[in-house]
Amino acid sequence: MGSRYTKRTFVLEIIGIIVGLIFLVPFYFVLINSVKPFAAILIDAAAWPEEFLFSNYAKVWEIINFPRAFWNSLVITVFSNIGLVLISSMAAWKMVRTPGRFSKVLFVVFVSAMVIPFQTVMIPLMKLGGALHLTNSILGLIIMYFGFGVPLSLFLFHGFVKTVPIEIEESAMIDGCSPFGVFWRIVFPLLKPITVTVIILNTLWIWNDYLLPLLVLQDAELRTIPLAASSFFAQYTKQWDMGLAALVLGITPVIIFFLFLQKHIIKGIAAGSIK
Repeated sequence: MGSRYTKRTFVLEIIGIIVGLIFLVPFYFVLINSVKPFAAILIDAAAWPEEFLFSNYAKVWEIINFPRAFWNSLVITVFSNIGLVLISSMAAWKMVRTPGRFSKVLFVVFVSAMVIPFQTVMIPLMKLGGALHLTNSILGLIIMYFGFGVPLSLFLFHGFVKTVPIEIEESAMIDGCSPFGVFWRIVFPLLKPITVTVIILNTLWIWNDYLLPLLVLQDAELRTIPLAASSFFAQYTKQWDMGLAALVLGITPVIIFFLFLQKHIIKGIAAGSIK
């Protein structure tokens, strides 16, 4: 018997639609004001544009050298994700498959690192980064993202590895497969759902991060998209028309990426067994 469509269901649907529209309001303001002249934004930011100035995007493209900023953000995000997946997946698998006091303590240390605010380690990090010549370098920023991203990534991989039947690994070992081969040929392919989840979460974080790149990257040619877009919001001057257009250009790639892979988030976090 199919479920009945009740008044309660109808009310919940209406509430869901209203909440969804509320969350879309900021996107509305960003989008419509990115195609307005500056004066129109000051007069009424909520009004529909009388004319659509897509030239704002062309100006922003040239002013902040968007292709360069996009490339910097892409390189940092891609290589940070590769390193975080490799380090966290292997570390989590080793901790789960070698149970003991040391593995438990190490896991607790990594998980505890997630609750440490970035502001408390910001100054020591910059001093250490300067001593190791990691500042003003994309490679240095990527290495720092390894340190800050491993705790959460390892935590997610650790929980998922526990669902992988150890009998599969034991069978491969009996057939002569090395531990390295067991991980890459047997275990890692089974970690695909949580791997995609880790990549999505880290991409949203790294792509939109502002504070760490601001501290590490000084040269203009090394700026990421958030840093480039912030140039329109100075202390005494705020170019809302240019700045909002830059924000739209910056968030569009990551929104497309998220919408394309969002279904894997639920699969990765909620998966409780390996078929």
